[in-house]
Amino acid sequence: MSIRGMLSQSVEDYLKAIYKLQEEDWVSTSELANRLDVSAASVTNMVKRLATLGLVSYASYKGVRLTSTGEKIALEIVRHHRLLETYLREIMGYDWDEMHEEAEHLEHHISKEFEAKLDKMLGYPTHDPHGDPIPSRDGTIISIESEPISKCPQGIALTVRRVSDSNTEMLRELEAFGLLPGANVKVMPDTKKNGTMMVLAGQSLIEINLELASHVFASPTE
Repeated sequence: MSIRGMLSQSVEDYLKAIYKLQEEDWVSTSELANRLDVSAASVTNMVKRLATLGLVSYASYKGVRLTSTGEKIALEIVRHHRLLETYLREIMGYDWDEMHEEAEHLEHHISKEFEAKLDKMLGYPTHDPHGDPIPSRDGTIISIESEPISKCPQGIALTVRRVSDSNTEMLRELEAFGLLPGANVKVMPDTKKNGTMMVLAGQSLIEINLELASHVFASPTE
């Protein structure tokens, strides 16, 4: 049995959370506690356990980072989650919050065979409905550089690459504006005022709050 087959759902949730938080730095136990909505004491106990399993490196007053073994498992869980979200959203028509909750549950229980067939059925997608990259089976990630449209150059053709997945109400708003991954947009010149900006999304001219715009990431259209 692989090491992942011996891990609990809780352990897998920790590994995925650390992966999403760590980027280039160590993750503090307080960050992890906030992310998982658990006590700091629970986090400390768990990361010490993960360290004994060789899944993380942990140092007091510094934090925690995934080892290569821990990262491999985290990437597998992330791959499951993003493939499932793609299926639930694009094939089954789930709403944003329903899609996420269902994928959170199912990601721990699908086999490699199911995952492979799901990937094939979806046409081997590289990004999920939020535009986040789906890790390949070997852990490779195709990432497209982008920046918030609130900071993008004005007057040039842009393509939305991804949107933040932290708030479902925000996602519904962006969907209503037509500002989801793949959308063609253009920031209109000299229109940022009173906390809003004007954006041409497809053929529609829309006024969007700058805070909301900061959660839409785009890059020049190729």
